[in-house]
Amino acid sequence: MTDQGTTTSETNEDDKPPIKPWQVIGSVFAAGLGVQSSKNRERDFKQGRFGVFLAVGFLFTLVFIGSVYGVVQLVLKSAGH
Repeated sequence: MTDQGTTTSETNEDDKPPIKPWQVIGSVFAAGLGVQSSKNRERDFKQGRFGVFLAVGFLFTLVFIGSVYGVVQLVLKSAGH
């Protein structure tokens, strides 16, 4: 005898595929800029894994800091300092 007592919401949450890498990168980028949609945020919390978002967020932060540093150095160099 099979268990037919599961609800549709329990089945739907378990059947959802994990978030794709490009979706994680897009979500971290949007959240970093402060423009993350509530729909994507809910998807991230339901389907995503904390460690993946932590790693991508850390890398995003390093790239952002490096980019700002590079732009500042370029401006200072072109200003003659």
